[in-house]
Amino acid sequence: MGDADERTLSGLALHVFDPAPVGVAATSGPDHRLVYTNNAFQEIVGERELGLPFRETFGDLRPRDCLCLLDRVLETGESLWLRELPFEFEGRSGHQPHCSLSMSKISLEAGEKGVLLVAPEVAGQDDSGEMFDSIAEERRRFLQRYQSLLQVETQVVWVMEPLGHVAEPSPGWEQLTGQSWEGYRGEGWLRTVHPDDLAPLRESWRQARQVSRWDHVFRLNVAGVGYRHVRSRAVPVIESGTVVEWVGTCAEIEQEWQEARRRKLLDRAAAATADIAGLDEVLEMLTNVIVPSVLDGCGIYLVPEFDGPPPMPLVAERFVSIVREDLRPAPQPGTVRFDHDCGFVQAVATRRPVHGTFPVGEPSPGLAPHGAEEWFRRSGANSVALVPVIVDGAVAAVLDAVICGSREPISTSDVDLLGRMLDHAHAHLSNAMRFQRTQRVALALQNCLLPDPPDVPGMEITARYRPSATAVEIGGDWYDSFLLPDGATILTIGDVVGHDLAAAVTMSQLRNMLRGLAMDRREPPGDILRRLNIATEALYGDGTATCILARLEGPEHGRWWLHYSVAGHPPPLLVTHEGEGRFLGGALNPILGVGNDQPRTSTVAALPPRSTLLLYTDGLVEVPGEDLDEGLERLRRYATSLARAPLDTFSDQLLARMPIAKKDDIAMIAVRLPEL
Repeated sequence: MGDADERTLSGLALHVFDPAPVGVAATSGPDHRLVYTNNAFQEIVGERELGLPFRETFGDLRPRDCLCLLDRVLETGESLWLRELPFEFEGRSGHQPHCSLSMSKISLEAGEKGVLLVAPEVAGQDDSGEMFDSIAEERRRFLQRYQSLLQVETQVVWVMEPLGHVAEPSPGWEQLTGQSWEGYRGEGWLRTVHPDDLAPLRESWRQARQVSRWDHVFRLNVAGVGYRHVRSRAVPVIESGTVVEWVGTCAEIEQEWQEARRRKLLDRAAAATADIAGLDEVLEMLTNVIVPSVLDGCGIYLVPEFDGPPPMPLVAERFVSIVREDLRPAPQPGTVRFDHDCGFVQAVATRRPVHGTFPVGEPSPGLAPHGAEEWFRRSGANSVALVPVIVDGAVAAVLDAVICGSREPISTSDVDLLGRMLDHAHAHLSNAMRFQRTQRVALALQNCLLPDPPDVPGMEITARYRPSATAVEIGGDWYDSFLLPDGATILTIGDVVGHDLAAAVTMSQLRNMLRGLAMDRREPPGDILRRLNIATEALYGDGTATCILARLEGPEHGRWWLHYSVAGHPPPLLVTHEGEGRFLGGALNPILGVGNDQPRTSTVAALPPRSTLLLYTDGLVEVPGEDLDEGLERLRRYATSLARAPLDTFSDQLLARMPIAKKDDIAMIAVRLPEL
């Protein structure tokens, strides 16, 4: 009544007291704010305003001594029973009721403490024996009715000793779990708790004994159904300041729990992928949300675009596998072939999930993707779901979901949840897939514009280009390497300002002009850049670019010699075979597009045998908000640690280890000199 619909007694709605034949009221806090009265209580004392302190709303009550007892009950936890009190009210004529009054300390919602008042009305002139018989009978009926209401409201009511041993039979518990009284008495009830939930439950119960309130969600083996989530709540019964027992309730909340989990995971999935553009990154972030919240392991396989039925064999790319920490290592990324009779191809062809359970560590034929069979056996997989990721009507990827060991196998509701998570991200996945297609075309065009390094006997040259992860257009980064008629090797790298088609066109034209200027005559690299700068200012107006031009000669007198000039570009990095690294300074000049026909300097450096020379664009070392020197030092440190690695590994590992800003392209060219 009043706020009763919103107030709870240890999680139980106070409105269960509404039909009680005795007066019931509840107060909250040290000022004893009145938070509930039932009909019977109002008949005794009249209608009172809720939310006010008891002393204020009952300021007309005489005698006032009983009100002081509220403090005593709240402070000590002692329950009090007062016999045949006259309830007299100022300004009230006629019948003055006589009531017996019990006061008990209670726990309300959110840990609030309060006092529960129960007031059966008695006739003041009755024989005392008859009076107490009447009170006892009234309380008995009230408690019976209250217990019946509790059983209707929460399904199960139980009583435990202070240490957690069930002390009384509970028909509701027997109906819920199928356990007999002999089976669940004492600590026998714990046998129905899911093994993974036992330790958290015990810890929760231990803490509850310190705060006089228990509210815990765990899985219980429900008769004929299996494990289901339940919520159990309890409060202590206190006599003379001592807890004599706990009274609690238990109710199944599986559907509520599942819905809450779905909402939480869907919200997390949306938040995790909100600012990501690449399809592979979107799927990887979704996988991180799913493991270990729902699954023990999850793999993502990118499926190539095709028209009609899937090609046989179907070749997909496993680009990420994420598993629970104790189940590592996960299956490695790589190309995987699938035959026509496997579950993976079925999921792609039908565009519907393929779901199967099996004995622990013994996957059914065709369910474990090729290359993951050993992990399935080693990890004790018990179920798998292959869920197609459909974007704009096409299967873009397949999610391989796995649960292991003694955990409950993947359920149909889990498969539905995975599908809903993917559907929830459909718009974002669609944008990411279109981005990926556009970027794929741009990258193919960029690769056509960037030549392969020349074959130089005894010398290794390798180049790498990585496009921006967030831009769909090709950029202005370039590299080049070619042989001159006199046998020297030209190395160059540069970056045209801008990140669009115009920048890419300018990049291609500058690279071709630089080739012609370098072939035209033998002169210092600075002089060649001076002539390129004149052309840049004349042909491209406000366009600017950075560049390094280097001429590699040798071996001569046991050394290779690098003649080079730098136009506003990050310096070359030299790494010796012994693992020492230094940046080549000197020959620093303004960027291309400024300075008119001003002279540009060149310098020369000796390169020892088996050393590695690296030229790169700023996308490899620049991180927003960080000083450039930090990025350069990081590059030097990683490069020296890879001094003796094969040149391809050297280049790939630098790209993998460096914290790369995704808004910029990266170009790099590396040279490994031979041993004399």
